[in-house]
Amino acid sequence: MSKQATAADKPAKNFYCLSMFPYPSGKLHMGHVRNYAIGDVLTRFKKLQGYDVLQPMGWDAFGLPAENAAIKNNVPPAKWTYENIAYMRGQLQALNLAIDWDRELATCNPGYYRWNQWFFLRMREAGIAYKKTGTVNWDPVDQTVLANEQVVDGRGWRTGALVEKREIPMYYLNITRYADELLDSLDTLDGWPDRVKAMQANWIGRSHGCDITFPCAQGDIEVYTTRPDTLMGATYLAVAAEHPLAMKAAEADADIKAFVDECRRGGTTEAELATQEKKGMPLGIEAEHPLTGEKLPVWVANYVLMNYGSGAVMAVPAHDERDFAFANKYDLPIKQVVAVDGHADYDSENWQDWYVSKENSQLVNSGDFDGLGFRDGFDAIAAALEKKGLGKPRTNYRLRDWGISRQRFWGCPIPLIHCDDCGEVAVPDDQLPVKLPEDLVPDGSGNPLAKHADFINVDCPKCGQPARRETDTMDTFVDSSWYFMRYVCRDNPDAMVDERVDDWLPVDQYIGGIEHAILHLLYARFWTKAMRDLGYCKVDEPFARLMTQGMVLNHVFYRKGGEGQIEYYPPADVELARNDKGEVISAVLKADGKPVEYDGMGTMSKSKLNGVDPQQMIDAHGADTVKLFMLFAAPPEQSLEWSDAGIDGAARFIKRLTRAVEEHLDSGAAAPIDSTQLADAGKTLRRQVHQTIGKVTNDIGHRLVFNTAIAATMELLNNVNKFDVSTDNDRAVRHEALDAIVRLLGPIIPDTAEQLAIKLGHDSLLAAGWPEVDESALQRDSIELVVQVNGKVRGKVQVAADAAKDVIEASALEDANVQRFTEGKTIRKVIVVPGRLVNVVAT
Repeated sequence: MSKQATAADKPAKNFYCLSMFPYPSGKLHMGHVRNYAIGDVLTRFKKLQGYDVLQPMGWDAFGLPAENAAIKNNVPPAKWTYENIAYMRGQLQALNLAIDWDRELATCNPGYYRWNQWFFLRMREAGIAYKKTGTVNWDPVDQTVLANEQVVDGRGWRTGALVEKREIPMYYLNITRYADELLDSLDTLDGWPDRVKAMQANWIGRSHGCDITFPCAQGDIEVYTTRPDTLMGATYLAVAAEHPLAMKAAEADADIKAFVDECRRGGTTEAELATQEKKGMPLGIEAEHPLTGEKLPVWVANYVLMNYGSGAVMAVPAHDERDFAFANKYDLPIKQVVAVDGHADYDSENWQDWYVSKENSQLVNSGDFDGLGFRDGFDAIAAALEKKGLGKPRTNYRLRDWGISRQRFWGCPIPLIHCDDCGEVAVPDDQLPVKLPEDLVPDGSGNPLAKHADFINVDCPKCGQPARRETDTMDTFVDSSWYFMRYVCRDNPDAMVDERVDDWLPVDQYIGGIEHAILHLLYARFWTKAMRDLGYCKVDEPFARLMTQGMVLNHVFYRKGGEGQIEYYPPADVELARNDKGEVISAVLKADGKPVEYDGMGTMSKSKLNGVDPQQMIDAHGADTVKLFMLFAAPPEQSLEWSDAGIDGAARFIKRLTRAVEEHLDSGAAAPIDSTQLADAGKTLRRQVHQTIGKVTNDIGHRLVFNTAIAATMELLNNVNKFDVSTDNDRAVRHEALDAIVRLLGPIIPDTAEQLAIKLGHDSLLAAGWPEVDESALQRDSIELVVQVNGKVRGKVQVAADAAKDVIEASALEDANVQRFTEGKTIRKVIVVPGRLVNVVAT
């Protein structure tokens, strides 16, 4: 679409439209089609307006699915990936998308991931990339680290072995260095959906609280809390299974060791811990309350994560729901220290949401702090702790540094070498990329790189002695954190990015699923800021405007087997019965005529067999019809329900438009419009044409709502077909109307529109450009006003567009129906709302 331009020769008007690049899983699905159709409309719309437009495409090609497929099919992940890319590229090209294929990239290509490695080393030099020990899921049979989604009921997805938590060295990126900027700059992203910004803000999770030290003979316990005002309600402490106190206690107590081992086989995320049953064991030690000196028991609990905070929590069961459940289960004290105005007495057996309220609250049972509200209580207790040297206020973040190490094969190798004499050594820049062997077939038993002598054995770049390559690969979110920059300078083999990044970025319109609202977008924002700070670009934010498109839904049908197994059936194999409202009331399988269960509309998926093959739809109806249906069926941010009737309707509309243009051309050539000789019907149609141009321009270019834009062109075509052509001037008006419809639909049905534009006399659709509103066509000789009597509509009147107020009042009062409703009454006043209505007040 766009030339390979330098910043110096680029036009002033440019537009970067980008859809999130797909994972090459094998085939496009309708969600892809919808995503790329939206971006294609905007690309073509801006192109017709004269912009230099960039719409590239690539492949998010590393990742676990390729490894799983390789294990299953006994083929190298590279072969599986590149074959899928070739097939899916063909599908995209069949959709006739306005993509600049010269900029295509795949993240598994060494020419791309070389720069992942290069910039990792720059971040390492700047202290942004570093190494530390981290907690992972470990499969003891396969001898490999598992992602959270690979742990099913505490067992490895492939081996069924009980998964362990292990502490292993890992590489991290210091995203927390940017926590404040990542949070505060959300306020500058006016083109982002509010819910996405809220999700990012919650993930960053900036909070203001206190570090508190609980003295303990076996080792002081440090906790962080956002509710220091409730400190006087602390009745026990809980630590994570990996906490040093728990590990030490486990060495001396077999029961504690068994429980710690059980916890270490559990989940590693907050979401998993939130839903699991709360369990714990006392460690047999006590800590001191920092203000009262009271002895508090220390427990190990499965709801405390070591990698959040210090791995210990101050348990205030009266005012924390998790602590409340735990205390009731193990009969631990529950001490109310917060009262809230307007609520009944505290019930220690039944949790109520007001227990955590800060509004209209005051401290009770808290000694000298009684009667203080949340803020004053917070400050007073923090000051008391600080005075004793046992605490101080601190701003904390939920966000943790980004662990990028993956003990898997199909990813970007981390460019480090381990030498017995020199330690950890960076691979020199002139030896990049560290290439991933593309002929390896993983077997599921650990990372094959660790067993591949040609990869792992290398001379140390510093001392020349035998050394070992790092076998960890990078998290695939690294690949997608800057690909939008590489598109811009894809043709530069000598630099990660160049000056064109500052010319094209931020991306004007980014489009993708809501499932990427947190991690991908957050990491891309972080990566951009890191590149800025290290001097490789000047942009602060990567994406100016963001659209999260809705899912594509289809009917779901199934049967349950005798042992509860569920078998799904494709909608095409099912015959439906509907009621008068069109609702599904029963369904039978066509093959045997027996009933199947109907589960409503669900997201298209392979597992539920309710997907629709885009290629079949394109082959049957054409790409224009498929895109028209996808864009017309629902606003882009809402879910779209697939309908065979809907796609048939889209096909009929395209045929109707084509027939209207051909019949018009068969009637003869059209001369230019003489606007001074137009009859009222011609003026009305011209006004509708230019109103439609204005509406469609706003709907596509500003509101990003395509269904209403399409509806407006459909309504205009209906009016054109009703228009009675009796003069050359009438034919000219009809020509203008049809020409406008074709050009307005050009971004949506480009193949059809291109053919029709040429028939209508243009060299091409692009040469025709985007239609402009003729303001003179919007002028009216007369207008119709609604007339109300005492607020109720009683008539309508036609008046001159420039009629004076007294003329409008007189016309309204002369209306026969108005006179009927004012007969025998006194006209108190007449209110004229210009261009809209007249209200007669009569008593």
